[in-house]
Amino acid sequence: MASKDQAIGGVICLVCVLVAVFYVLTLFVPNWLSWIGINYTFDQFWLIAIPVLIALVAILAIGAWIGWTMATTPPPKPIEEITTEIEEKKEETKAAVEKTEEAARETAEEVKKTKRKS
Repeated sequence: MASKDQAIGGVICLVCVLVAVFYVLTLFVPNWLSWIGINYTFDQFWLIAIPVLIALVAILAIGAWIGWTMATTPPPKPIEEITTEIEEKKEETKAAVEKTEEAARETAEEVKKTKRKS
């Protein structure tokens, strides 16, 4: 048995194939519906114009979204600031390591003194 996703995928595929066949038939044989007893002729201009309009609006919407994102995103920090921050952090880390090492030496000396007294 097919999973739900596979069933949805199959339906989407079928609908796309049917729309494609309908579109191609209507574009090249505008009165093809008369074959099945329906008297209606599609205007080929609108058959081209509507998908082109949809594509144009979609592309312009994507462009507007990109522009909005660029306009509302704050600029990044200059590289000099980032480099300075990194160097400051390195110096702070180095100072903290030295302080810890010194504290460890003092503790070791105190332990040695305590052992000598005992």
